[in-house]
Amino acid sequence: MPAGGDHATVTSPAPPGAELGRRLSTGDLSAAPAALNVLESTTPHDRRQAAALLRALSPRALGREAPGHIVGVTGPPGAGKSTLLSRLLAAWRARGRTVAMLAVDPASRRSGGSLLGDRARVDFDPADGGVFIRSTSAGDQLGGLAPATRTAAQVLASAFDVVVIETVGVGQAETDVADVADTVAVIVQPGSGDVLQFLKSGIMEIPEVLVVTKADLGRVADRARRDLSAALRSLGSRDTPIVSVSSVPPVRGVDELIDALDGHRARVDLSDRRTHARRAGALAEFTREHGQSGLRRLGGRRGAGRWLAEQATGLEGPALLDALEKRSGVPRSTAAQVIAPRAPAAPERQR
Repeated sequence: MPAGGDHATVTSPAPPGAELGRRLSTGDLSAAPAALNVLESTTPHDRRQAAALLRALSPRALGREAPGHIVGVTGPPGAGKSTLLSRLLAAWRARGRTVAMLAVDPASRRSGGSLLGDRARVDFDPADGGVFIRSTSAGDQLGGLAPATRTAAQVLASAFDVVVIETVGVGQAETDVADVADTVAVIVQPGSGDVLQFLKSGIMEIPEVLVVTKADLGRVADRARRDLSAALRSLGSRDTPIVSVSSVPPVRGVDELIDALDGHRARVDLSDRRTHARRAGALAEFTREHGQSGLRRLGGRRGAGRWLAEQATGLEGPALLDALEKRSGVPRSTAAQVIAPRAPAAPERQR
């Protein structure tokens, strides 16, 4: 005990979520696995730590948007997404960029887990500390994303140069990725009839870059490119770039694709895009927690969207969820309770 009988000041350790956020914000890539473990957990303790993690990496805490480029990659199964991502990963690393990949896989009916493993899908060097790949199960969610993918992408963008979200590959319904990514690339396989299907679906409304794979097929690939150009003209999206790539030797088109992705990122209003992503994520979480009855309390999806548009731009997901629950009057979720937690009980005296 110090002289005079004063007790030494004890500094409480930072909560694990906040500490993980601090490490990621300083570029510590090794914190990524633990951060995603917290985000994917459903225990009350980890939900609270996830909220602390998101607070630590919010624009208000960082003083800016997270600098990483969030790229969404979507398209039908068999279009060659994973093969293309292997080539993109190698090209990004050759340019000195760190890369995180979130591969969202179909769910197993038995376990609920991911049916495919990341290492079986994307080629990478396990010893490369600049690469992080995680496979997650889509569960029962439609739209091509796993429940934690939104927040995982936001968290990883604070530490990695590029964050890729590869959607589950279910086809025309995969439009949720547009609410998460800074840039969306839609993959099309020539000769598969995908173009005609896209003309009848919502997926052609979301791409910032269109990618025709298997360019080595020659005339078939050229035909797909022409059809896509016609589809874009009908939608009034003439400026959307179409890039033809071949992932088999000799590999071509990959550098052009990276340039097209970078070009879109340079033009986008990142703050506006990320603000929209956080609001969309909070509304999706609210709907998962409280269903359609909770949504009706907010005036439906449109009413909730209008109200969210009036909120501060720098609010993170849990704060927005808390605001939605207060407005609707429904019981607050565990994730939202951490925004205004109860006062902790007084510590017991040491004997």
